[in-house]
Amino acid sequence: MPSLNPYLSFKNQAREAMEFYRGVFGGDLTVSTFAEYPGMTDDPAEQDLVMHAQLETPDGFVLMGADTPSRMEYEKPAGISVSVSGDDESSLEGYWQKLSDGGSVTMPFDTPPWGGKFGMLTDRYGIDWMVAVNAAQE
Repeated sequence: MPSLNPYLSFKNQAREAMEFYRGVFGGDLTVSTFAEYPGMTDDPAEQDLVMHAQLETPDGFVLMGADTPSRMEYEKPAGISVSVSGDDESSLEGYWQKLSDGGSVTMPFDTPPWGGKFGMLTDRYGIDWMVAVNAAQE
């Protein structure tokens, strides 16, 4: 079965960011460096940077990320958010609290006009997040 997974790009912060996300969501993190794949970068200073990282969480989330090598242009993420939603308010509020640590809140995690709970933030690594608790079904 196909899956759709966020793949985040960083500039020399992928390892730190992916460890942070493991602290937020839990799970198993695998990290491969450029040094493990000869020829992927010619810059000796980039050998320990992350070529690919994958976090698989107990909730079934898959989040991937990598550092952008200097031979490629890096642009900060814009125009996209990673959305986490569901019915488990306690878990979602916990994710919100952890993601917002060191970041900036765009919209507080609160009750929106459509019900449930919703908030938007940019985390300490410049990634935009939306966290939503589904409105109760009547």
